[in-house]
Amino acid sequence: MSLLVDETTQDHQDPQAQIGGDHRIPDQSRAARTRSFDVDAFGVPTGREEEWRFTPVDRLAGLFADAATDDREGDAAAEFDVRASDEVSVATLAPGQAPRGTVLVPEDRGAAVASANTAEALHLAIAAEAQLAQPVRVDVAGRGAGRRSNAHVVLEAGAHSKALVILDHTGAADHTGNLEVLVGDGADVTVVSLQRWDDEALHLAQHEALVGRDATYKHIAVSIGGGIVRMNSNVRYAGPGGDATLLGVYFADSGQHLEHRSFVDHNAPRCTSLVTYKGALQGDTARTVWVGDVLIRAEAEGIDTYELNRNLVLTDGARADSVPNLEIETGDIAGAGHASSTGRFDDEQLFYLMSRGITEDEARRLVVRGFFADIIAKIGVPEVVETLMTAIEEELSLTMGRTPAA
Repeated sequence: MSLLVDETTQDHQDPQAQIGGDHRIPDQSRAARTRSFDVDAFGVPTGREEEWRFTPVDRLAGLFADAATDDREGDAAAEFDVRASDEVSVATLAPGQAPRGTVLVPEDRGAAVASANTAEALHLAIAAEAQLAQPVRVDVAGRGAGRRSNAHVVLEAGAHSKALVILDHTGAADHTGNLEVLVGDGADVTVVSLQRWDDEALHLAQHEALVGRDATYKHIAVSIGGGIVRMNSNVRYAGPGGDATLLGVYFADSGQHLEHRSFVDHNAPRCTSLVTYKGALQGDTARTVWVGDVLIRAEAEGIDTYELNRNLVLTDGARADSVPNLEIETGDIAGAGHASSTGRFDDEQLFYLMSRGITEDEARRLVVRGFFADIIAKIGVPEVVETLMTAIEEELSLTMGRTPAA
């Protein structure tokens, strides 16, 4: 029997505190969710399902249809540009051709549609022992709002390799995209996914990683564009000693729905994980969702895990949902905890800065920058940090003149 804790406002740091959580029947475990390559194994979401209850599914009907990519002769729905050094093999994989499908098995209809309608997955293989000096880049440019685009990327990092891979989404499309990552033993891999879509874009994604023995994996999700973005970022381990860090930054404006879900499946002993997501919201109908699931299986002894979500509401009319879940099947853990909070703009901080001669506009910028400062420092990728800071500044320029959250 598993024990599951669902806390939205409390901060627990004592591992024993988690064991006193709600008792749930086994089929409520996060691990019990359906996974299949068959699109028909998943019904079309209605919004009443637990995993879809926060998502505006009525706006996503086109992404749930089992339809091929909307490519027209000489005019692709989305263009893909891959830039990589000679130490990276770039090829394609058909469905069923390993390693495609060895890590990622779709867990919702959007991911199953992406898998079924991607005839050739992009395969990036990094040689063992390679230490890449430059990032691998995969640029995805949507060619028009409402046009269907599917993608599947397989990233394979050889043992003791080190690499940074950046996926950058721009333009507009109705896009479903899968990413599966195989992190070899002792490897150090950072994956950055930038969602910089135009306002009309829709994006459903499943990112799945298998972290090898004593390997290090960092996944960074930055969502600052798109009408609807829903990303599932999942991790499990291929051996003991693996370390996974999932970071997320998002900034929602009027009409945007930015949803991030993470699942860390601790299925091996002496592994660690840290999940940290931070977001800001402004404007009527701005909406963000974060759902963080951590499962500590019976065999995962000696693990250390923590997940954190913070949300800053800048104006009235915005809404953030935050749900951390911690499920434990063993009492032999080094540490486990989670924290979640959603708060309005701090007028006391604003008053403090203005009392020292700082203008109101600049004071607001400083407060928001301070809110994001720690997670931006963790990202550690200069070009990503620069892009993110520019986007935050642009969003803040829109805030000026709006009514702050009361």
